[in-house]
Amino acid sequence: MDEDTPFAKQPVEPIQRQKLSDQVFDRLWHMIKSGELAPGDAMPSERALMELFGVGRPAVREALQMLANKGLISISHGERSRVNALDASTALGQVDEIARLLLSAEPSNVDHLKQLRKILEAGTVGLAAERCTAEDARDLQALIEVQRSRLGDDKAFIEADIAFHVRIARITGNPLLESVTRAMLTWLLAYYRPVLHWEGRENTTLREHASLTELLARGDRAGAVQMIEDHLGRSGPLFMSDSPSA
Repeated sequence: MDEDTPFAKQPVEPIQRQKLSDQVFDRLWHMIKSGELAPGDAMPSERALMELFGVGRPAVREALQMLANKGLISISHGERSRVNALDASTALGQVDEIARLLLSAEPSNVDHLKQLRKILEAGTVGLAAERCTAEDARDLQALIEVQRSRLGDDKAFIEADIAFHVRIARITGNPLLESVTRAMLTWLLAYYRPVLHWEGRENTTLREHASLTELLARGDRAGAVQMIEDHLGRSGPLFMSDSPSA
């Protein structure tokens, strides 16, 4: 092949020189990933980072903001930034805005999310029935009473509903299930539409939550799974695939 003959069939983008802030970000991310900067540690001062990497203050500040935007550190005014613990909530927080945009851009995705909820919660409840302790059952009963106290306030009532379902997910001992359940239900909250002509819907929810708690406390996996499927089948129409509420 001739030395001047291009070897690539498709146009190739020229290599871009990496910004200083990107290089600082990469170095700091490596320090966090390696454990050199552990969760809870204070980040080095801006001046220390400038001296360490041989860059100016703007590059350091931009890199720190990039880390904060990704949930890797927390920046507090007047205090040193600190490294955050990385968990499922951190990861889901990064996709939160995109998920909300996806739901609002394509209404059918709300129905897909409701379908995902049924699949996920049925599995979650089945596992929770095998692991539910007396303390777990007491916590669920207390959350039911909190939800009862929110009768008449639709938003507060459904927020208490979310807390109840997230607490069930916590029983499994799987932090991913807990984080995914919280995120999924929070995304659905924007599409909650009370059905005004359906009298007693809140009391029906409370009764079903109480029944589900009893089934979990008894370790009745089959009964608990059937209850959650019936419960979600009834409440599903309250989440409408139209523009989200304010």
